Amino acid sequence: MSEWRRRGLLALAGVGMGAGQAPFSLWWLALLALGAVLWLLPGAASLRGAALRGWWAGAGYVLATHFWIIDPFLVDPVRHGWMAPFALLGMAGGLALIFGAGTALAHWLGWNAQSRGLALIPALLLAELFRAYGLTGFPWAPLGSLWLETPVAQTAALWGVHGLGALTLCLLLVPMALRARPGLAMGAALLSLATVAGLWHWGAGRMNVPQEPTGQVVRVVQPNAAQHLKWDPAYMPVFFNRARELTAIAGPEGARPDLIVWPETSVPALLHHADNLIAAIEEAAQGVPVLFGVQRSEAGLYYNSLGALREGEVQIYDKRHLVPFGEYMPFGELLSQWGITHLASAQGYGYAPGPEGQALLDLGPLGKGLPLICYEGIFPQDLRGFPERADWLVLVTNDAWFGQLTMPYAHLDQARMRAIETGLPMIRAANTGISAVIDAEGRVITRLGLGETGYADAPLPPPRAETPYARLGDLPVLLWGLAFLLALGAGRIAIDRRRRAS
Repeated sequence: MSEWRRRGLLALAGVGMGAGQAPFSLWWLALLALGAVLWLLPGAASLRGAALRGWWAGAGYVLATHFWIIDPFLVDPVRHGWMAPFALLGMAGGLALIFGAGTALAHWLGWNAQSRGLALIPALLLAELFRAYGLTGFPWAPLGSLWLETPVAQTAALWGVHGLGALTLCLLLVPMALRARPGLAMGAALLSLATVAGLWHWGAGRMNVPQEPTGQVVRVVQPNAAQHLKWDPAYMPVFFNRARELTAIAGPEGARPDLIVWPETSVPALLHHADNLIAAIEEAAQGVPVLFGVQRSEAGLYYNSLGALREGEVQIYDKRHLVPFGEYMPFGELLSQWGITHLASAQGYGYAPGPEGQALLDLGPLGKGLPLICYEGIFPQDLRGFPERADWLVLVTNDAWFGQLTMPYAHLDQARMRAIETGLPMIRAANTGISAVIDAEGRVITRLGLGETGYADAPLPPPRAETPYARLGDLPVLLWGLAFLLALGAGRIAIDRRRRAS
C-alpha cells in the first residue's frame, strides 16, 4: 500500500486503541487496534519514515483519549475559547512526537524486519516512561490501563501500569516479529495466550482473597458545583452550605461516619480568611474528622491545599504536582502579554508547588492517609514521595472543568489503578462526580455519579500487604527496557562489523 494510506490506517488504529480506556473499556478492541498498529509500524524505508509512522499512530491515540482538553477553555469561552483548538492539536501533535521518537529508535536499532519489530518493545516502553516523567510528565491513558476491567490488571501490583504496558507489547510483538518462521510464530502466539490465561487466573485469585474489614465508615460529599458558577459570589455560599448540610446528615439510626471528605477547593475562601467557614464545618461534622479542599497563601505564594480538620486543629497538605498552563503558567509574565493565562487559579501566575517530603495526614484511630489533589492521581510516582506507608489513599478533585463525556470516567480509572499498584484503598471526592470509595484491588465499593448532589457512606476497605511495585516503582521496568535496548544495540554493532568484514 502507499505510505500515505498506511499512515491513515495507523491513525485510525490509534483511535481504535482509545476504545480500551474509560468509559468504553473495550479491552479486546483496543488489543486488536494495538495489534494493527504494531503490524503496520515496521518496514519504513528510512528513519524519518519510521518516525512519521509512529507520529500518526500516536496522534490518533492522543486525539481519541485527550479530546476533553478543550472543555476547560469553554468554561469561560469569551476569555479562553480561542485557545481550545490550539490546545487539542498542540497536545496531539506534541505527545505524538514521543511515539514517533520511539518508533524511530526501534528502526535505528534494528538491522532487519524481525529485529526492528522486537525493538519496538523497549523503544515504546521508554517512550511511555518519558511521557510519564519527562517535562513534568503527563501519563494520561497509559497503555497498560486497557486491562483495568479484567483480572490481568491486578498484576500492576507487581510491576505497575507501565510494566503492564510493556508486557502487552511483548505478548503482541514477539509472535509478529517471528512471522517469517511460522512454526516459531505459532509457538510464540500460544505462549502469549497461555501467559494471559495464567495472569488472568492469578489476578482473579488475588481479587477473591478475603480481607478483614476495618470497621470504619467514610463519607464522600459531592456538592455538585458547576464550574461556571463555582466562584460566582452569589453561588459560593449555596455550594458551601450544600456540602455542610450533607456533612450534617446522620446515617441509619443516627450513626455518624468515622471520616468525611469534601472535594478540591470546596471551601470558598483562603484558609487564613476562613475561620467562620471552618467553624461551620466542625459544627456540622459533630466531632467527625473532615478533609476539605481549600486555597491558602503564605509569604506571597498561593497553594492548592487539602486541610484535615480533627479536634479543632487543621493539618495541611499542599499540592506538589501542578498542572502546567492550568495551575501555573510557565513564563507567565511573558505569555500574559498575548492573553495566554492559566485557568484554575485566580492568583497571580498560579499556584506554587508544595514542599517535597510532606508528612501523611495523621487521623489517629483512622490511621494515616496519603493525600492527592486531582492531577496528582495520574502519577504513580507521586505516591512514593512520603517517608512512611499509608493506611489508605485520599484524592480530592474538581473534574467539573472537563465535561461529562470521557475525562471523569478515565480519571476515576486512574485512581483505581493507583489502588492496585499500592495495595491501598482510596477515598475519592469529586465536586461534580465521580466520587467513590475504592478497595485495594481497584473495585468501586460505592460511587456518586456525574452531576449528582449528595453523599455516600461506605465501609473503609482494608489495605493489603505492601506490593512489589509500591516498594520498587518503575525502576525494574526501566532497567529491563534499557538492558533490552543495549542487547539490540550490541547485536546491531556485531551485524555491522560482520557486513564490513565481508
